[in-house]
Amino acid sequence: MSTRLRALGVVAATVLLTGGCAAGTHPGAAAVVGETEISISDVDQTSRAVTTALGQTYPSTAALSDMVNNVLADQVGQRKSITVTPAETADAARQAAPEGTYEKFQADPLARDFLNGIAKSLVVTIKLGGGTVKDLGDRTKMQEGVLALREDAKGLDITVAPRFGKWTDGQIDSKISGSLSDESPQTEAQRKAAENAQQQGQG
Repeated sequence: MSTRLRALGVVAATVLLTGGCAAGTHPGAAAVVGETEISISDVDQTSRAVTTALGQTYPSTAALSDMVNNVLADQVGQRKSITVTPAETADAARQAAPEGTYEKFQADPLARDFLNGIAKSLVVTIKLGGGTVKDLGDRTKMQEGVLALREDAKGLDITVAPRFGKWTDGQIDSKISGSLSDESPQTEAQRKAAENAQQQGQG
């Protein structure tokens, strides 16, 4: 994805330090976030759809990591009664999509829903930081939203199927499962923004 997407922070580094359930996932489940289950088939189909929209490989591990973050932000948003309008979602989606790919995402229902999930997560995060959809490029407000989101999400259990890796510091550590999948642009942005947020917190 483009540096534009990285700059936005896409879900702006949720980096939620939550513990996974020891019981593991159900058969056919890629991950379980609180009471929400993400199926392996959904992950694989989303990975293929986003790969087509981007014109480059988007591995299933990266797709699952982003899908987990989207669910986390959605659950926190519901608990905090944060509303996200269709207009806000569309605006954030246009800003998040790499240049020249927005229409391609819209052409496929799975890719469109995935992008909208990222967009909603962005809006929830920026609102937690005291901003609006117009402030998505505001690094300070986005990092404040990240810290608020991390705090509000404490206690949510996250479990990832072993084939994908292990949920660690807001992303899936695929090295644990032996996967050679690269870190996705979203999780890279999350990691970097989280590091900056943590440094500011320590300061």
